Formats: sequence, structure tokens, C-alpha cells
Amino acid sequence: MRLRLSLLIFLGGLLFSSKLAAEESHATMKYRMVIHGGAGTIHRAEMTPENEKAHRAGLEQSLKAGYEILARGGSSLDAVEAAVRVLEDNPLFNAGRGAVFTHEGTNELDASIMDGKTLKAGAVAGVKHIANPISLARMVMEKSRHVMLQGDGAEAFATTMGVPLVDPKYFYTEERWQELQKAKSSPVPTPGSDQDKHGTVGAVALDQSGNLAAGTSTGGITNKLFGRVGDSPIIGAGTYADNHSCAVSCTGDGEYFIRAVVAHRISSLMEYKGLSLKEAAQRALDKAANLGGTGGLIALDRKGDFAMPFNTSGMYRGTVDSEGKTNVEIYR
Repeated sequence: MRLRLSLLIFLGGLLFSSKLAAEESHATMKYRMVIHGGAGTIHRAEMTPENEKAHRAGLEQSLKAGYEILARGGSSLDAVEAAVRVLEDNPLFNAGRGAVFTHEGTNELDASIMDGKTLKAGAVAGVKHIANPISLARMVMEKSRHVMLQGDGAEAFATTMGVPLVDPKYFYTEERWQELQKAKSSPVPTPGSDQDKHGTVGAVALDQSGNLAAGTSTGGITNKLFGRVGDSPIIGAGTYADNHSCAVSCTGDGEYFIRAVVAHRISSLMEYKGLSLKEAAQRALDKAANLGGTGGLIALDRKGDFAMPFNTSGMYRGTVDSEGKTNVEIYR
């Protein structure tokens, strides 16, 4: 009888300790967000103080939008969408309102988002009348049975979802238009060169429940051929998230990132080879570089560790941790 009582007391104490540890673990769960605003030829000497200040402010605003959601216990998906929307609304970045022009003088936008908990994903490509493609990508994930919709079909879906279509003039900025004119009058850049900025925006987040998410949005590349699609809306190439490994958003020469399956390669190197996040991220980026591609990426694992490798002269990037501490960088 005494032995049974002692056993019950022991088991009760064990259960209480386990519950206490679980509650303590949940209470101290470190959440984090990492964002990028594109990588490429970004030299300090060529950027005015005003322009640098504006870019930093845009990145900080994006981090704030995501952090506020994470801090109140919101999901990593909500945080990623909110952070990317801020960058899509900012004409300084090549996504949404700041999208570059195609050879025909139009704006074609791509985006994707992925939930690390369920491995569900959504993407849109080649849309011309959507102010926030990242939100439409999420609707594809949550309100359709598909993963990717493109062009007119994606916009028809948007209409059924009540998403307003915007006039193409919404995307016009004089700076982007002049970039197109310059590109048309100049020799075609060597494929894989660092001559042009790789304009893409993205975010990865870890929430208080330990769930990862990733999202990417872009206007593509200046003077691109009609219908060209890069890595940004391709799950596994430009975007990937899995709670068992990491969340990734890429920016760079899309054709090479697709061929190297960069985003998923990082997850695979971690899961199957046991590499750390930083080792896997660098190795995946090197794979694209060996093919001739330049660019960068942001990655975040389930422990809150992050990596931001790039092989260009600069990459707009920033982080915010669970204490609200932000850090924004541009140059190497």
C-alpha cells in the first residue's frame, strides 16, 4: 500500500513537472521574422542618403507589420502576408506597386506563400491587375484546390473572391519606366551577371506555436520577355516552408534558382544530411552560383536561427526577434 502511494505521488509529481516544463517552454518560445527586399548591384557610394533612408524605413515598416502579429500570438502565415504586403505597397521595391516593366511595357507580377505546418502552398504568376499578389496566392492556397494559377485565370479567380482589379497605371513609376528604356537601348546583359538588381521581396516567420511560413513576391526582371516566370512563384525554387526544417524565400536569377531548386534544397540538406541552417543555405546558394546565378536568400529554422547569404554586392534585408529588436542591412 505504501509502495503504491509512493508510486502515485511520484507519477503525480512527474506529470506536474512535465506540464510545468511545457508551459514554461511555450511561454519562452522565441518567435522571429526575417525579410528581404531584393539582392543585386547595391553600392553605398551610388545611393543617396535620402534613398538609403527610405529603403531602410520601408524594411522597418515591413518588420513592424509582421512583428505586431507575432507578438500577439498570431500565425506565421498572417505575419508573412502582412510583411510582404507592406513591401508590395512600397514603390521602392520590385513587387506590387514598384514592379518593373516587361519588354512590352506591361507589369507582370508573381507571388507564392507556404505553410510549414501543413505543407499547403499557393501561388500566382503573370497577373497584371492585382495590387497585392501575396494575398491572392494565399487565397489560392486556402480557397481553391490548386497550388498555382496564372494570368487571366488567376485574375478571374480573384474576381470570384471579391479582390478588386486595379488599373495598370497603378503600377507605373517613372523610375521603372526609365529603367525599361535604358534596358531597351543597351546591349542585353550577360545571363547571370550582377548588372541589374534582382528585385524581389520576401518574408519568413516563426510564430509562438512553433510554426514556420514563407512568402515571396516580385515584378520579375526589367525588359523580360512576355510570359516569363521566374523562381518566386515556384514552390521549392523561390519559396519553401516545412516545420521539420526551415522556411525560405529567395531573390536572384530565377532561371538558376529554379534549376538548382534552391529553397527545397536547403530543407533537404538539413533533413537528410543533418546540416545546420547556415551550412545548408550557403551550399544551396553556391549550387545556383556554380550554374551561373547570382542573388541571395533568407532562411529561418524551427529554433529561430536564421541565415541571409548572398553573392551580390548587396541585399536589402532585416530581422526582428521576440523582444522586438530589429536590424536592417543593405550592403555586404
